Amino acid sequence: MDIQLLGCVEARVRTGERVPLAHGTKLLLAALAWTPGTFVADEVLAERVWSERLPQHPREALYIQATRLRKALGGVGRTDEAFELTRRRGGYVLAVDEQSVDTVRFRTLVRQARLSTRDGDTERALGLFVRALDLWSGEPLSDVRTPWAETARVALRREHREALVGSAELGLRSGRVEECLRRLSRLADMHPFDEKVTGLLMLALHQAGRQADALDCFDLLRLRMADLLGCEPGPELRSLRERILARDPDLVPAAAHSATPS
Repeated sequence: MDIQLLGCVEARVRTGERVPLAHGTKLLLAALAWTPGTFVADEVLAERVWSERLPQHPREALYIQATRLRKALGGVGRTDEAFELTRRRGGYVLAVDEQSVDTVRFRTLVRQARLSTRDGDTERALGLFVRALDLWSGEPLSDVRTPWAETARVALRREHREALVGSAELGLRSGRVEECLRRLSRLADMHPFDEKVTGLLMLALHQAGRQADALDCFDLLRLRMADLLGCEPGPELRSLRERILARDPDLVPAAAHSATPS
């Protein structure tokens, strides 16, 4: 069984067949799969599923949705699709292989990528980052509109941004400039005040031989910050601007020289 939270909430069997789920049942699946294999109390589940629109009898409503979820998942189950939704006193446990949930796989791959980075294995780290980022198929929990889901989305967006930044830093060090440029441009649009992202985009543009565009990125951020925040970019970004102006050769790794226009 594969459970998707990095997009709309879905359950699929290993063959790729999607399990049909009613909306309420899908909400319960998301609430349980957020912490697979962990006991979740009725009160917590009710908060995740319904928030301020609690039914008159939340425990009975949870029981009904749990019964429907068991029936839906059991209806397409195979001998190798181990899962169990267990009722325990005061709550439920969704017993599945943790790696069947895409959020868990994402975090595992990112953790492995960082370990490989620390060990100096750049190629393996980049491959792991790519596999992690490829798990994203849209806005996380996109069809769950509760305060709990919004809090989860904020956390996941932050993790996604950190993985993209880590991947871009490695990519630039290994000369994958054009590939990083595409991702960093999208990331800068998503985080227009993020100085770390702007700095990486400036560096990628500089390494691609687009010095003027790199400096324009700095100027745009400075204008935005002055107009909307009443402050200037920090010293690290200002220092990067000066180094780009001076065409500091250390900003372009040897691996990127062959791809940089003369």
